[in-house]
Amino acid sequence: MNDNISVYIKNIDKNVTIKRGAKIYDLFQFLSDEDYITSKVNNEVTSLSFTIKINSTVEFLTIKNDFGMEVYRRSLAFLLSKVVSELFPERKLKIGHSLGPGYYFDLFGAALTANDLKLLKNAMNDEISAQKQIFRERISYEEAINYFKKNNREDKIKLLSGLNMSKLSIYRCDNFFELFDGPLASNTKVLKVFDLIQYGNGFILQFPKKSAPDKVAPFIEQKKIFEVYKETKDICKVLKVDNVGSLNEIIINNEIDNHIQIAENLQLKQIIKISDDIFTRREKVRLISIAGPSSSGKTTFSKKISLQLQSLGLKLITISIDNYFIDRDLTPLDDDGKPDYESLDALNLELLNENLSDLLQGKTVKLPIYNFFTGKSSISDREITLNQNEMIVIEGIHCLNDKLTSSINPKEKYKIYISALTQINLDDNNRIPTTDNRLLRRMVRDYKYRGHSAKKTFQMWPSVRNGEEKYIFPFQNNADGYLNTALDYELAVLKQFAEPLLMQIKPFDEEYSEAVRLQKFLSYIISAPTANVPSTSILREFIGGSFFEY
Repeated sequence: MNDNISVYIKNIDKNVTIKRGAKIYDLFQFLSDEDYITSKVNNEVTSLSFTIKINSTVEFLTIKNDFGMEVYRRSLAFLLSKVVSELFPERKLKIGHSLGPGYYFDLFGAALTANDLKLLKNAMNDEISAQKQIFRERISYEEAINYFKKNNREDKIKLLSGLNMSKLSIYRCDNFFELFDGPLASNTKVLKVFDLIQYGNGFILQFPKKSAPDKVAPFIEQKKIFEVYKETKDICKVLKVDNVGSLNEIIINNEIDNHIQIAENLQLKQIIKISDDIFTRREKVRLISIAGPSSSGKTTFSKKISLQLQSLGLKLITISIDNYFIDRDLTPLDDDGKPDYESLDALNLELLNENLSDLLQGKTVKLPIYNFFTGKSSISDREITLNQNEMIVIEGIHCLNDKLTSSINPKEKYKIYISALTQINLDDNNRIPTTDNRLLRRMVRDYKYRGHSAKKTFQMWPSVRNGEEKYIFPFQNNADGYLNTALDYELAVLKQFAEPLLMQIKPFDEEYSEAVRLQKFLSYIISAPTANVPSTSILREFIGGSFFEY
């Protein structure tokens, strides 16, 4: 076998010859001096300590890239875990949810103090100044189990119990190592920009933004969303599921059917709480507006809360904002010249406000209908009239923005924000991003109902995410009611629908890196059957079999 291999470095558009078995960071000799944190090797995101054994294409990435920023955040979380294990070995660090450009953490075992955070931050900075290497290694399954037993890591042991592989990839710095779901930086020296901010009973590991990688992003409090997360964690305590290992254990023990019903009932209690609040304001409220990012389950939630309000004696008419899309060829373009379906201007606002005003005045109207296959809008034959004692329910990503319904008095609106805020982690150190939960939902739904491949969904997702940042998240603290629509068991159900779609994306596709990443984290989850998912579940909006018509 030839000892040399050919590597095409995409950043400099150049082929180079190196020794077989070289590390990715050995290619730095051909590059300008930048703080590269990760790379794509044959379109798959890897650590810079990855060994190259075949002819390859390599692209180096900084934290200005989405994948680079993911590695940056994950690496800082790894470094935080390391210093906690050294400073507070008797205490337990647990990653929570994201809050803007930061991750929330709890440090159990004692009340968190400002001095604790000072010690942690100083220790992290010392590790960064020391420029320590982070190695990617392979160890046996048995060695990993023994290590985590010795360190009382029940979360890791539970996660590994659902796996059946002889070797595992781990990341090590000094004598500390962790099982991490994704590549890390190869050296601590690139992790210079961060902060630790005390918040609630825990703290936030704050990062820079891609647009300003040299400074820590300012902390902007999101009190209402934080409260929703706290409520979600309380539900997790009731269900005794806060990580994938616990969920897998329930599935293995054939307890998932009962668990599904309890999870659904707990979510229903939250919906009832919101409907009761609306009922107390029934003398003023005429329009209920439901907003949330893509694949939050807005359509099903609007139908479920309508049923709850009807049970209280209120009558409602549901209108889907999706039916107010203008024709596809008239849709405004984003910065990349692609149709911006998330823009407020992609909707026929004049027709929407005309319809709403007419309905509130007691007039009869014919509503539009949008065909997602043809990209055309038309007027339906269905006529509707709003009686004096009835309310209108609308749902869509812009429904917290008063510009959407500018013709309606704000006092007549009740605004609800919903999102699938993933409440379980892989383990205490590896979080499952909320966006991944929604992406999987959308992928499954788009294939089933809109004729889109997984590749098409991936291609649209950056525009969707940009739209959320511009048109949804700035308004999320303006709502009257909040609901987390994620169900802790749903990833085990979505897995069987998503995996065949992800496998259709091949290494030569630009979307391959994302497909591999999702496949990897789904590999930790044991599939659950769909039979006992209630027909009224929000999850049915995506996998099919819903009681509701869409």
